[in-house]
Amino acid sequence: MKHDGIATPIVQTQPKELSIHGHTRIDNYYWLNERENPEVLAYLNAENHYLDQVMAPIKPFEEKLFQEMKSRIKEQDESVPVKDGNYFYYARFIEGGEYPIYCRKKGSFDAPEEILLDGNKLGKNKKYFNIGGYEITDNEEIMAYGVDTVSRRNYTVRFKNLQTGKLYKEQIKNTEGGSYAWASDNKTFFYILRDQQTLLGYQVWRHILGTDVKSDVLVYEEKDNQFYMGLGRMKSKKYIAIGCDHNGVSTEYRLLDAAKPMGEFKVFSERERGHEYSIEHFEDKFYIKTNQDKAINFKLMEVKENQVADKTKWKEVIPHRKEVLLESIEVFENHLVLQERKEGLIQLRVINQTTKEEHYVDFGEPAYDAYIGANHEFNTNILRFIYTSLTTPGSTFDYNLDTQAKELKKEQAVIGEFNKNNYVSERVFVIARDGVRIPLSIVYKKGTQLDGKAPLLQYSYGSYGYSTDATFSSVRLSLLDRGFVYAIAHIRGGQEMGREWYDNGKMFKKINTFNDFIDCSEFLIANKYCSPDKLFAMGGSAGGLLMGAIANMRPDLYRGIVASVPFVDVVTTMLDESIPLTTGEFDEWGNPKNRDSYEYMLSYSPYDNVEKKDYPNMLVTTGLHDSQVQYFEPAKWVAKLRTFKTDSHLLLMYIDMEAGHGGASGRFASLKLIAKEYAFILDLANILG
Repeated sequence: MKHDGIATPIVQTQPKELSIHGHTRIDNYYWLNERENPEVLAYLNAENHYLDQVMAPIKPFEEKLFQEMKSRIKEQDESVPVKDGNYFYYARFIEGGEYPIYCRKKGSFDAPEEILLDGNKLGKNKKYFNIGGYEITDNEEIMAYGVDTVSRRNYTVRFKNLQTGKLYKEQIKNTEGGSYAWASDNKTFFYILRDQQTLLGYQVWRHILGTDVKSDVLVYEEKDNQFYMGLGRMKSKKYIAIGCDHNGVSTEYRLLDAAKPMGEFKVFSERERGHEYSIEHFEDKFYIKTNQDKAINFKLMEVKENQVADKTKWKEVIPHRKEVLLESIEVFENHLVLQERKEGLIQLRVINQTTKEEHYVDFGEPAYDAYIGANHEFNTNILRFIYTSLTTPGSTFDYNLDTQAKELKKEQAVIGEFNKNNYVSERVFVIARDGVRIPLSIVYKKGTQLDGKAPLLQYSYGSYGYSTDATFSSVRLSLLDRGFVYAIAHIRGGQEMGREWYDNGKMFKKINTFNDFIDCSEFLIANKYCSPDKLFAMGGSAGGLLMGAIANMRPDLYRGIVASVPFVDVVTTMLDESIPLTTGEFDEWGNPKNRDSYEYMLSYSPYDNVEKKDYPNMLVTTGLHDSQVQYFEPAKWVAKLRTFKTDSHLLLMYIDMEAGHGGASGRFASLKLIAKEYAFILDLANILG
């Protein structure tokens, strides 16, 4: 791609002084946050036009990549059925269909199919469409489901009679998708309403089926806007739970007996700073995953239902272990399954509740991901789990907890000549500058020479304690089959190596996240997986912040960078509590109203640290309706980079004018952006075949 002679978009500067703590910043592009301003929209469209002009010569290649990615997907496909109550539930796709069709069969797989929701019909002629979960009444006759047609994650709830197929007339707007719960009377429905300024779920309401939504009753309001809220029916079906979570800081659950929907939600264990917990109900007791008493990697406790309030009655089931993170549990009649993480890898530990014998499920690959799947029943010795690796497509297994026999129910099909034995995965540890060992997962096609000449794409996220595991991607084959090496850096800020891994990559230790990524890049170069002129980096959202930071810190290391929906204007956003989701992030990034936090955040904020120097080739993507990272952050960043950068490298921005944080809806439409990103990278690597 060449951009000589193509005029870059021009955006006017409107200097705005931003002062705090005796320090003033000048933001020339602050005005771009006016979403409805015709001049703003004109600028965004100009950026899209510029990108189209620059990438025009490789448009056929981009289309080839899209068709290639699409061709690997089995168009007519369906998920493995999951039993819940009297029915087996599953989703299927039809040829050419963008959206899932949700179905069920009663009693057995051979029973007649009932179509619950046809996403293709519901989403027809809509620029964006997403079904945000559904819940079905205990008598299995009424379905509640949420739909978003804008991509701001505001879901409108509809109710459907599954016997007649008719919709009830009431609609509940601006709800938190998937956070729904029916009471056991089959008519009382609970949902979370979102604040339209902060886009935070902040109120729980009670609705009676068939009544006017205006008569709904507020049953709980979260007053602290640093807490995120969730709602759901517990596996035992006895309780409806409201979960309030201040990420990495504090948790609180409120419970309501599902048989007494007019009752009051009661606190399980009151919130206190530093105490995080989650709960699971079984028969007459609760299991509690808790970090109390300095159990930073969590331990498992149990308590009788009628003794919940007295913490002295909480009995230890699994002690805290410094080297093992307890992620989650699954309870069965005779077994307890623990999802643990050790040395960056998931382990599934099975404990027989009667004999107390235990074992671990064997996976047999060096880099992989495994997790507990949907298990709605207690009285069974079969565990449903999902397994994938860098070379193995997502696979659904049923595992006999007694005999340890694994039954593969389905491996996600990859159409074409794919053979997982043609690819190699590695797992190595990089010694960071402060001596810490950073896991690095690597995959490439057999025959790829590791002599420093291969191109390499390095990916990471590194925030919120989210672990980036070594999973399979069929679209990634378009890189691997063209000689690329792909590497996932499991950097601090995630939780791959335990809770301390997260704590050492946030707040006043955030710089570790960026240093770790750079140190992994230097390792890959030193060990001849690639060279600086063949190294590419990619990350999105908070991983886009990572991309912005490394672009400022070590631009010389990378041939190209793809920053997707990047959170790059850290200080300005975190100072503005009117911007959606800001307040809940203070304990992730810091509150810049405090001077020490302000100065630390300012030291790495990508937008504030743009300088007059050479930057790598860059592709930045965003969505006009993004509710997580507002579109104006990457727009401002690109505008400022254009002014400051001293190189002649590519700087492109793509704005999806119809989508939000997750990009385009639909399983094929979403591939178009990936094809654009890969075309950008492959062109820079001089690979257009």
